Amino acid sequence: MLGMGEGGCPFEFNTDPATFKVGDSVSYRVTGSLEGMPFAGVLLEVHEDHVVLTSDPQDKASRMRATRESRPVVREEDIC
Repeated sequence: MLGMGEGGCPFEFNTDPATFKVGDSVSYRVTGSLEGMPFAGVLLEVHEDHVVLTSDPQDKASRMRATRESRPVVREEDIC
């Protein structure tokens, strides 16, 4: 994996929810059994109180609602 062992992250994430825009890469979290694991996604929609993101921009059916905060939270049951 790119950057492994070098201490750097190969991704650049927007962590400022005030500046979120469609197409931004974000690091998101998931509740439940996946809690604590980091995930990377792309914002598809940005709303005042939530965002819609995907972990696979090529899959049109992959859409998850998440909180609008520095690292959005997706409920485990909403993962697709």
